[in-house]
Formats: sequence, structure tokens, C-alpha cells
Amino acid sequence: MEIFGNTSGLGSSERKALERLYRRRVPFSVLTNTELTRGLCETSQLTRRQVGVLIDRNGEVAYVVVGDAAKLFLPDLGRVRAGSGRFRGLRLIHTHLRNEPLTRDDLVDLTRLRLDLVAAICVSAEGEARSVHYAHCVPAQAGAAPGGLPYRSFGPIPYAKLDVNPQQLIGGLEEEFARASRTRQVAAKDGRAILLHVCEKSQAHAAEASLRELTELARTAGVDVADTVMQVRNRLDPKYVVGRGKLDDIVIAAMQEDADVLILDRNLNATQANAIAAATDLKVIDRTQLILDIFAQHAQSQDGKLEVELAQTRYLLPRLGTRDDSLSRLTGGIGGRGPGETKLEIGKRRARERVAYLETRLRELQKRRDQQRKQRDQGSSPLVAIVGYTNAGKSTLLNALTGSDVLVENKLFATLDTRSRRMPIDIGEEIVLTDTVGFIRDLPRELFSAFKATFEEASAADLLLHVVDVADPAHEEHINTTVELLRELDLLALPCLIVFNKADLLDPEHAENIARRYDGVAVSATQRESLRALVARMRQLVKTKNEETDQLAAGE
Repeated sequence: MEIFGNTSGLGSSERKALERLYRRRVPFSVLTNTELTRGLCETSQLTRRQVGVLIDRNGEVAYVVVGDAAKLFLPDLGRVRAGSGRFRGLRLIHTHLRNEPLTRDDLVDLTRLRLDLVAAICVSAEGEARSVHYAHCVPAQAGAAPGGLPYRSFGPIPYAKLDVNPQQLIGGLEEEFARASRTRQVAAKDGRAILLHVCEKSQAHAAEASLRELTELARTAGVDVADTVMQVRNRLDPKYVVGRGKLDDIVIAAMQEDADVLILDRNLNATQANAIAAATDLKVIDRTQLILDIFAQHAQSQDGKLEVELAQTRYLLPRLGTRDDSLSRLTGGIGGRGPGETKLEIGKRRARERVAYLETRLRELQKRRDQQRKQRDQGSSPLVAIVGYTNAGKSTLLNALTGSDVLVENKLFATLDTRSRRMPIDIGEEIVLTDTVGFIRDLPRELFSAFKATFEEASAADLLLHVVDVADPAHEEHINTTVELLRELDLLALPCLIVFNKADLLDPEHAENIARRYDGVAVSATQRESLRALVARMRQLVKTKNEETDQLAAGE
């Protein structure tokens, strides 16, 4: 019989006393009985530590747990039974040595693990039960808990007057939770999430814009945002990123909002992701995973799907080192004996093989694109590539200039695949407009590498149209991000015209002033009249570029 928690320093007599607790039986119709209470109090006085048991609904002790004088150390309970509208099927009965009420750790464990209830027996100096505190979860809609907390606590109740029937209480609560879950209207297909932005004080000025962008990313991914949390710290916690107290608040908020996903506005290493998941019992997603998921949903072409898979595999490869302890490291059977390959090594090798295959396929597709580009370049039509921050209106502008019907949505990364359309500019003259995937701050390196080939279309362009959402308060940061990524792609040498889109959402004079500062053009892609100045500038820049090219050719 295993004893869980802080077992160091326990003597043989103390271990035997703890093991005897496994023999107790407590019906689901009572919170605790005399035999169990006496055993807990005596063992707690003997060890001078908090002692507890987790009892299932059959009345059997499933776990015996020991802590220190101030708190208990619960084992990993996994995700047994804790589905929507249901509790864990375990109640925690433990001792307190200092006559204190339920602690914050007790209440966080109650909500994080979705226990049936938590009860603390205050033990007197003589080792007898003095009073009892207990708490259980309540649905957010019930509004019964002070301050809207997702739990309700009771006590101190003299032990002799304790009269609680957990069977009736928990049965009614589970019905309430199930009813609340059914009535909650969740439009998102991927559940509810809490968004967390953590930054140091030096980055606090951009925190609001960053959290707003994360909210849009989550919405694009199909997640219903239950709550947003922000913390500004002197220094990020190396293990949890956020402070442990804030992490406890998130656990309580997740229970309150019926959220099961935590999305962080930064990239996590495998150790951090596992630590946060273990501390919260939530599914943890970082910024790169979120963007990869959006790309996976929106990729339509063969190129796009291969590029997304390559990016995902590259992202997962270094994280294969965090294995599930429930799996054996060694493969069994013939060929698995001796030193051999571990399951971890096999997984890494297969992932590397998949990366090599995807890279080969993308190189083949790149050759095909090169051939298509050469055939197109044999014509006389100049090429104009539309680049810019995601959701700046690039596809809308393409449709407005060419009369096409490329997919347009008010979402980030709605367009991933390169699309080219022809646009007449004079009688017998036309240019080819190419729409490219949008940029974003802190673009994951895996995606940047995988989609680098997509921007080869832009490298052959005669002109870049850098589209900016001028109505976005962070448009200057978006310009800087795009310019930096263009520099990494070696595209800054190309002629570039900055197009300030969505100017109709601002005062016209203000939009024009911004455009003049960057020698750009202010337009609204939804108002065709505003595009005349843009077309004129495009014609002028393309003509200048062609004249320079002809002069160079003549000089050679």
C-alpha cells in the first residue's frame, strides 16, 4: 500500500499507522465517520504533519497522503471522470494542525482537480477532532459564492454537529453543472480558453496590443475566449513564466468560466509547458502552436499543406524528448532486446525522416514554380507582389484592383496560398498582382523557414505593395515588423509602395498625413474611387522600374 506525498523522515510505526488508513470504509452518504476521523487525528498527531485520504464514491480509501505541518502534497490523479458537468468522484478529507480554515492550496486543489469536496478536520493538541471546514464547487451561473467564486465554503462546524450528506449534495451539484454546460452557448468549435500575456516591465507598453492580437488569433483558430489575463513582472518565472499565485487565480477562473485551455502569448519550451499543465490541469498552448493550428486549418494548396506539416514537424521534433512516463522507454520483443533503440529515439528518427521527405517534396514543387515563373516572365506583364501584416486587407485590395473573388475574411491568416490575378492598366497593357501570406509579430521560425519558398514570388516582382491597416493603433509596429521580415527575405532592394488601407475608418486628413510621412497612398479597398491614386502610382513605379531594367540591358 503506497503512501503519497512527503514521506521522507517517516518512521516504521508512522508508516504502519498511515497504511492502516487504507482499511477504513466511509459510505458516500456521510462526510466522514468516527473510525476514519480518529485514525486521521491520531496519525496526524503522531507525525506532526497534515494527513489526508481521498475516498471514492464506493467508500474506499483510494489514496493516503501526507504533507508537512502547513500543507498537503496530493498525487497526480490524471483525468479520471472529470468530464463536462462531472466531478472527480473523489473527496479529500485531511487534517489541519493549526486550527486554520481551508487554505488557498486546498481551494485550488478543489477547483483544479474537480474534487467532489474538500474537508479539513482541525486537530486539538490532544489529538482529537475539534471542528471541520469543508467546501465544494458551484456553477458560475449559480451566483451563490461570494464574489462569484467557483466554490462555496462552510465552517468552522463543531465536529459533534457535523451533518453533511455528500451523496445528495454532489448529485445535485452535478445536475446543476450539467444543466449549466448545456445552456451555455459556445459558438466556437474548439472549446473555451483563457488567454494569458506575461511580459517584463520593459515590454509593458505593448502588452495591450499584444493581448488584443492574441485574442484575434484565438478567434481565428475557432476558440471561444472565456477570459484574458495579463501580468507584468520584473522577471519571468523560469518554470511557470507567470507567478504561482497568478497561476492559482487562473485555475479558479478556469473552473468559474468552464474553460479547459490556457493559451500563452509567448513561446514555451517543453519543460515550461509541462510544468504549467501539471500545475493547472489545463491544456496548455503557446503562441507558435496557436499559429500553426491556424495555418493547418487554412492551408488549401498542396504547397501550403506540405509547408504547414513541415513547420509542425520541426516544432514537435525537439519536444519529443518529453516522453510519457506511462510508456516504457524500451521496445519489447524480437529486435527490442539489448541496447537497441528506445521508443523515444525511434520517434525522433521517424520525425527527422518525415522532415527530410517534406523538404524534398517542397524542393520539387519549388522547381515547378520556377518553371512556371520563367514562362510567365517571358510575357511582357510586370509583376506586383502584395505583402504586409496579416488582416491588413491584402486580399480585399487584390479583389478591388482585379475584380476577382479571392476569399476575404476578417480573420488573421485567412489567406495562406499565393494567388495571382491580372489587372489592366492601359489599352493592351496589364500587370500581374500576386497576394502573399501575411506577416505577424514574432512569426515562428518553423513557419518562416517552411513558407520562405512562398515568398519567392515576391522576389521576382517589379514592385511591392506594402499594405498597412492604418486604422490599427499598432500600425507603426506592423510596418516595422513587415520591414524586418522583408529584410530577412532579402526583398528590401525591390521598389516598394506603402498602401495605407482602411483609411475610411479615420479622419481623411489624418490618414493622408500618415501616408505622406511614408511617401505612400491612403486608400480604402472597399471604395473604388480611392484606388485611382494607387493605380497611378503603381503605373508610374512599374514604368520607372522597366526603364531602369532596359537601360541596364542596353549598357551590357
